[in-house]
Amino acid sequence: MLRVFTRDGVGGNALGVVNDPVGLDTAKMQQIAADLGFSETTFVEWPPGSDPVVRIFTPTAEMPFAGHPMVGTAWVFHHLGPGGVDHLRCQTGAVAIRSDESSTWIELDPLGKVIPVPDLADQLRSARIPQPARSWLVEMPLEYLILDLGDSAAVRDLDVDFDALDQFGTYVFARDGSTVHARFFAPGHGVPEDPATGSAAVALAAALSSSGEESGHLTILQGEEVGNPSQIELHWTPQSVSIGGGVVRDEVRLLNA
Repeated sequence: MLRVFTRDGVGGNALGVVNDPVGLDTAKMQQIAADLGFSETTFVEWPPGSDPVVRIFTPTAEMPFAGHPMVGTAWVFHHLGPGGVDHLRCQTGAVAIRSDESSTWIELDPLGKVIPVPDLADQLRSARIPQPARSWLVEMPLEYLILDLGDSAAVRDLDVDFDALDQFGTYVFARDGSTVHARFFAPGHGVPEDPATGSAAVALAAALSSSGEESGHLTILQGEEVGNPSQIELHWTPQSVSIGGGVVRDEVRLLNA
């Protein structure tokens, strides 16, 4: 078990990494992910002559891409071995990986298509979310609703009705210069509130890029409201998106599948 996107070594988002999935079919992987109960669990397959392949499961579904599972799995290869791996693959394609003294990073081609936002006034009202200053809907390939509430207090004080938020992964944020305070809700995928959401950070980069910020760097603070403070570093250019942060290993478990 790891914690990914920690803040000064504490908090972060829990991740299970199963590095020997021999004999596990998709149904068994899904069962293990549900039993572990983390927001995501990865299973690493390594076909001969190819990059390692990462399959990502929430407690209820397989995901084509997710940020903290890819960063955490990259940490395993760089810090626990085997070494010599500079790319991982998931359903959306190849992801470059690297580590420095304090952080592990993934880098990928810009991911996310900004599509028209439907009229969500009634849904947001039902979910007890105020009308945002700006909003985007980003398809990557799951749909992320990105809401700029404009004020960190509004983000912090949200008391969300999860039953009204089962259509999209919903990312609310407020920005102060290069620092973002964010929360992410995905009850439809078995994750009512996520402590650290790398894929939503990638979607945020797509949203801001579509609004004229072709390049940028943000520090995203998330997770205080669920007792797991996290920090994600986000960089983007027209050519690539990178997310990184600290990773801590908590324990090793032997699964009897």
